[in-house]
Order: sequence, then structure tokens, then C-alpha cells
Amino acid sequence: MSRIGYRRLVAVALVTGIGLTGAACSNSKKDDSGSKTSAASAGTPLDPKTKVTISADCEPPTTEKAQRSEWIADVAAFHKLYPNVTVKSKDAYPCEDPAKFTAQLQAGTETNTFYTYYTDLQQVLDSGQAADISDYVNAKTVPNLASIDPSVLNVLKDGGKLYGLPTSNYKMGLIYNRKIFKEAGLDPNSPPTTWDEVRQDAKVISDKLGSKGISGYMDNSAGNQGGWHLVSEMNGVGVRAVSEDGTKATFNDPGTKQVLQTLHDMRWTDKSMPATPGLVWGDVQKAMGTGKIGMYVGAPDDVTTEVQQYHANYDDLGMGPIPGGKIALMGGNDYMFKKSDSPDQIKAGIAWINFEFLTVSKGQFNYPRKKADGLPVGLPEPFFFTGTAQDQDNQGKAASATIPVDNFKAYSGVDVPVLAEPPNAQKVYTVLDTVMSGVLTNKNADLDKLLSTATDQVNQLLAASS
Repeated sequence: MSRIGYRRLVAVALVTGIGLTGAACSNSKKDDSGSKTSAASAGTPLDPKTKVTISADCEPPTTEKAQRSEWIADVAAFHKLYPNVTVKSKDAYPCEDPAKFTAQLQAGTETNTFYTYYTDLQQVLDSGQAADISDYVNAKTVPNLASIDPSVLNVLKDGGKLYGLPTSNYKMGLIYNRKIFKEAGLDPNSPPTTWDEVRQDAKVISDKLGSKGISGYMDNSAGNQGGWHLVSEMNGVGVRAVSEDGTKATFNDPGTKQVLQTLHDMRWTDKSMPATPGLVWGDVQKAMGTGKIGMYVGAPDDVTTEVQQYHANYDDLGMGPIPGGKIALMGGNDYMFKKSDSPDQIKAGIAWINFEFLTVSKGQFNYPRKKADGLPVGLPEPFFFTGTAQDQDNQGKAASATIPVDNFKAYSGVDVPVLAEPPNAQKVYTVLDTVMSGVLTNKNADLDKLLSTATDQVNQLLAASS
């Protein structure tokens, strides 16, 4: 399972046992300045002669032999550039377990350079464990800095200060089974781009292939997955779940209602969706991987899960843009730096992250090596580079592609603006699970009432955390 995939699977753990009317979290942040040093000296790259030791987590587990081997090789290559830097790798899979992560922050036992999700920034700031790396990050320490999408870096900022560096990201789109499209008489090179088209194609698939147990479309309704999908789907038609200042719910909107009405009609009128919606992460992926559905909303790394776990064929899978094409929900992973790190430890950590995750043709972007190791090359993620770096990365990926890149052209070839997950994302998703569950399990669901109730609940939790 991919690390991003696991992030979705365990996200519900973040909200287990947390009531919407619970005590408000403090909005004040502990001192996050980290070890003091002048801006001028902070911005100077690490001197290779400097002797320093850092710990870094998210080393691939031994069960992922190829990935583990590549990590070890990269640590050795990094050591040749910085012979006096010792990188102590921590084998932690999953890379972040929410309960353990929270405990580490409380005890201050996280590694010097530690893995987080984009949605973790506030938690790390509130714990007082975040080092402000603004003065350390520049074109000398991270040469591709200007090529990193500003919208991605902004996710890792608070009050204008930078606290992390991205390592991966994804944006939501429409995953579909090209083989099923062909069997249903649909064009596999032209996936639907609007909800009307999704409904039409789903009905065609179910009408023609339903006797084989194949449904046209599937969605989630529980385990935070229903709410996450609904936010992705409302974003697609231009609706934000929460106001830009994070103070109120904004999803009770005609656009959201139209998406829900379409899902309702697909489920109850067209009968182009399974009788049982997805309940946990993995349900829709299994259905796609085993050839039981034609489409669902998801992210590119799902495709690898469907191939590796459920034995689907890359040739049979493709992606299109999120229906509506107005906004694509973005998520991802990054590394932050412990507040107690010395300036040299911060510099060494940045140098390691730059080498392994932010340099074209090296580390995670060493595509010839991935191909030789039997790992998939060609999926349209991460996609945080722009300009020349993006062009170079695309060229390198295409040259070593092990999957049919053209199957994802409809997704990667459309420039859909991205939007980060909303504040208090997991709590918001929990509330919106009830909306999706109502629509997909109750033929007589009252959409207005579901949205109104959810709005009140989300406004309550946002007020409690302000």
C-alpha cells in the first residue's frame, strides 16, 4: 500500500473519540523559532566539512525490498557529498501513525527531520515542535525552490513562515477502467468530464454489463472516506467546503446539492452504483482492481494499489480530470524539522530532503533505477514542479515509463487549479460522511436537511477550534 494511501486509511484515527462539542483547542502557538541563528548564516548551505548527525524517518520497510535498497543507496550517495554527515534512518511503516505521531510530538521524541502530512501543520505548531526554516531555504540550499508550485509551499506556511518541504502530492481525479469502457461501447480515450457525462456513462456500463456484476460508478459513505470524496466532488464544481479564513462551512451550496442529487439518481433511479457503498479506504480500490466498477473519484497512487494488491493491469486503467474541472483537492506529504535541532542539523536535514526528494533525476526521481528495480514509472505524481524542472521531470519519466502514460493524458494534460484540504479536515470529513451515507443508503434522503445539519455541525467544530 502506498504511503499516501495509508494516510487515507488511518485518517479516521485522528478523530476517533473526539466529539464535536469537545473543549476548544488553543489557537496560540508555542515558541517555534528553533535554534537561534542569524538569517545570513542560516541561508548558507551546509559546509561538507561540518560534522553532524541527524535522524530521519520514513525509511521504506524491509518488505519493500526495492524501495529499501534505493533508500540505502541514496543515503550512501549523500554521504559521499557530505562525508561528515551521518543520517540515521528510522524504519517506520506506516510513515505516520496518528496516535503514535501525537505521542511523539507531546514527548518531543520525533526524529530531527520528520515526516508529516500536509494537514498536520497546525498540530505540529500547537505542540511547539516545529522549527521555522524560512531563513534556511533559498535557491542555494534548494536549487529547484523557484520551480516548486507556490500553492504547495503555501500549505507548509503559517504567518508567512515556512515549516516544511514537500516530498509528494496528489490531486483528485476520475479513475476509470478502460477495458470496461471498451466493452460497454464507450471511448476509453474520452473519460467523462462533467457529472452529467459521468451519470450517462455509468448508466451505459451498468445497462450493458450489469449482468456480469459490473456497476458503472462507486462512491464512499463512511470512515472519513465519504466526506473526503464529497469535498473532492464539490471542489470539482467550484465549491469550497470551508471559507478561506477557515471560520465557517460553505458547502451548503447549489453546486454541492447538484452533485448529491446526481449521486442519488445514479444510485436509486439508474441503479448504476452498487447497493453497498464503500465503507472504508480500500473498498472502491478493490472493486476497481477486480473489474467490478467502471469509475470512481480518486488519486493516481490508487492505481498502483489496484495493480499490486488486486492484480489489475496498468493497460486497463486510466484517469481523467475531476468532474467539473473547476478545482482539484490536493493532499500530500512533507518533512518538517524539530524545534530543538541545531542550525547544522536543520541544514543537514534540508540537504538530505533536497537530495532525496527535490532534485530532478536523483532520489525519488531516478526513473531508470526505478524501472530496473521493477517499480512503476509514469504515474502523474508527484506534480509539485513547474517550469523547466517540470519539463525535465516529465521527459525523464516518459523515457523510463513502465506504464502506459497516455492512459493518464486526460488527467495530466488538463490544468485544474488545486486546493489544499480544509482546516480541521478529518473532523469535517467525519461530519460529511453522514451526508454521503444518507444519499447512498436512503432513497428518500432529504438533501436540504442533510446539508443544513452538517453545516451546523461543522460551524460548531470550527468555532471550537478557533
